[in-house]
Amino acid sequence: MNILVTGASRGIGKVIAEELKNEGNLYVTGRNENTLIACNAKGFCVCDLSKDINNLAKFIEEKQIDVLINNAGEYLYKNIDSASVEDIQKIYQTNLIAPTYLISKAVKYMKSQNWGRIINIGSISGVMGEANASLYSASKAGLLGLTKALALELAEYNITVNTINPGWVDTELGNASIEDSEFTKDEIIECIPQRRFVKPEEVAQLCKYLISDAAKGITGQGINICAGLSVGI
Repeated sequence: MNILVTGASRGIGKVIAEELKNEGNLYVTGRNENTLIACNAKGFCVCDLSKDINNLAKFIEEKQIDVLINNAGEYLYKNIDSASVEDIQKIYQTNLIAPTYLISKAVKYMKSQNWGRIINIGSISGVMGEANASLYSASKAGLLGLTKALALELAEYNITVNTINPGWVDTELGNASIEDSEFTKDEIIECIPQRRFVKPEEVAQLCKYLISDAAKGITGQGINICAGLSVGI
């Protein structure tokens, strides 16, 4: 397997990369070269998904990526009437347009070998909606539609496509999101049925399962890993 994890320099992506490094040839991408080097992957590509991603697209083709983990994402907590054109473009480019384009570049090789795995890291906000984070919610909801359609399109080639929807995750980004919101961490935890944040290792281990042969029958799914947040309070 030739595995690529986007946004691997920190948070969930970094933990996913660590979990998968013994599953095949691991490649990583992110914005910070030093942190990518620290991943000890087989190779890396420095790239900001909100900007030019043509170099990363070429990297995918050259390395014959057949396991693509679209993890990189951008979060914005802002009411809709305060959102600028730049805000809208950056969120959609990073969270939806870039993953779609990267998939389009990876699929050709996957088809040629009649095997592939695509995992999109969405969000529970894309399943339920989040007030004052409508751009983020909409972009992540778009991943779910993309996942369902591509699962149908690629099923005959033994390529599975799934989205993992984390809730609140105990990462630097997750904790920074709390600072941007109007709630405290304790208030947020009170709204989570299991009264805890999800650990990034839980998401990483689910990725490991979904790329295995044991999960070959799972495709087109949005899998919530949110400590019960999507069910209710």
